Formats: sequence, C-alpha cells, structure tokens
Amino acid sequence: MLENSTILITGGTGSFGNAFVPMTLAKYNPKKVIILSRDEMKQWDMAKKFENDPRVRFFIGDVRDRDRLYRALDGVDYVVHAAATKIVPTAEYNPFECVKTNIHGAMNLIDACIDKGVKKVVALSTDKASSPVNLYGATKLASDKLFVSGNAYSGEHGTTFSVVRYGNVMGSRGSVIPFFMSIRNGGVLPITDPRMTRFMISLEQGVELVWHAFEDMVGGEIYVKKIPSMRVPEIATVVAPEAKQDVVGIRPGEKLHEQMIGVEDAPFTFEYEEHFKILPSINNWNTSRERIKNGTPVDENFTYSSDNNDEWMSSEQLQNWIDSNEHKIGAI
Repeated sequence: MLENSTILITGGTGSFGNAFVPMTLAKYNPKKVIILSRDEMKQWDMAKKFENDPRVRFFIGDVRDRDRLYRALDGVDYVVHAAATKIVPTAEYNPFECVKTNIHGAMNLIDACIDKGVKKVVALSTDKASSPVNLYGATKLASDKLFVSGNAYSGEHGTTFSVVRYGNVMGSRGSVIPFFMSIRNGGVLPITDPRMTRFMISLEQGVELVWHAFEDMVGGEIYVKKIPSMRVPEIATVVAPEAKQDVVGIRPGEKLHEQMIGVEDAPFTFEYEEHFKILPSINNWNTSRERIKNGTPVDENFTYSSDNNDEWMSSEQLQNWIDSNEHKIGAI
C-alpha cells in the first residue's frame, strides 16, 4: 500500500518519527516522506541522517496552524499523526497549550486531510487516553474520538481515519530507562511506588503496528498491540543493580498502572493474534463484519492493564534489549 506513495508524518522529528522514517523507506520505498514539525534544530539534526536521500523532505510547521497544514498536505496520500504535547506534568501546568496542540491540532488535521483528499490517516494515541486521570490523557481521549468520528465527517470525500494506541516506549527520550541510566552513577534511583507497572514496547513494534493499521483499517478502529508488562522496581534493578531505590511518591497526574482498554470499551473490543481492536460505538460500526474480520469478542468485563497482563518481560529479556540498543537509548 505505501509503495511509491507520499507520506507525511506530523511531529516527525520525535522518537517515533526517527524510527518510522528509516524503517518505512527500507520496507516500502515510498516516493516521498515529509516530516512536519516546529523544531528547526531537530529537523537539522535529523536531516543529516538522510542528506543523500531525495525521498525525505522537511517542512517547518505546527498542527495548530491550519493554513500551513493545507500547504503541507498537497499531494499527500497517507498521514501519520505523531505531534502532541505529551509530558504529563507539562500538560498539567500548561493546560491551554496542551489543548491547542492535542485537540485543536487534531481538528485542523482532520479538516485539512479531508479537503486535500488524503487517503488514510493513522493517529498515535497513548495508554493515558484510556480512563484518563490527567490532562494529557483527557486531551488524547478527545483526539481519539475526533479521529474516529472523522470517518463520518469525511462523508463522500473518502478519507479514512484510525488510531494506534500503545504504552511506554522503551528507550525513548523522557522514558524511565534512559532516565534511570542518566542518574545511576549517583547510587540512588527514585521509585514513585514499588507496586507500579508499565507496558513495554519497542519503537520498532510501534512502527509495525502503524503499518498494520494502514493495511487493515476500514475507518474508526483503535488498534492496541499485545505487549509485555514489567514492574518499575525490576526495571531499576536491571539498569542499576547496586543502586538504592528511594520511594518518592506518585507525581501529579500519574497512574499506578497503565491501561489501554477499559471495561467501558469491552463491548466493542475484539481480540486478534497480536493485537486488540476497539471498534466505534457510533453508527453500528462495532457490528461491521468488514471491520471485525476474524476477530473474537472479548469478555464483557475485560480490561487490558499493565498489572493484569498475561505476558511479563523478564529481567533477562530487558537486559538483552538494553545490551542490543544501548547506543540509541535516549538519543531520540
């Protein structure tokens, strides 16, 4: 599907974009990949990796700027929406800015994609959008709802929208593994709560889920990857076996466990070999055989949370991953 196409990724200089672009270039050989972001220095740094590849283009812009999106989307076939204000405390203390990017930006992109005739859009979501307890999660829940409903809004225009949702990305900038690695020489690692658990997904798995969404989507689906969980104190022990763990308490807006599917979504959720799919409750789309395909309905009381997961990552598995990826942890 993505072969010889033009793809645009918003927020493309972030962790996801730095994985998505080279992997997609290698697998699909698209005609063009456009990276839209507002940080010129990140674009400058990223451009060095692709300076001899004419397929990669950079476009300064912000999803808050509707007119700029219309210009950026000229001739674009597919869009990945990765732009977001996503640091939980930052959103709590700058709520207006978070809403402008995560909600108004989503609205701008939906309108622009429909009007410009984009074929398919996949928006990245987060575990925090499921039963949100912080502003970031609330804005991403609103964003998810906007992209799902965008399929009805599109009408005869034919643009389809879906969402990909996943949890903690191992090794990405600002995540727990590079944070622990950056301070481990001090001999003390702060643990918010010894009971805390997190989902563990690699950037490569996140990219592959987006590829699958483009291939599978009819419109309105939320794709949730099956991934292992791990307890945060175990992560700390792997990163710094000799360090003391100091319990400091949960930060404002932080959850004890990550949740990607709540019980409210269970009636509309179907299970597949490697993922779940939450179908829209509107327009009877959750009964559409075209969307369900070979999925199996989950139990009516089903939830998918990092503490009730069937799959757990061992300390040895995490250590092997760190050994293989240490050169790029926290770099993107």
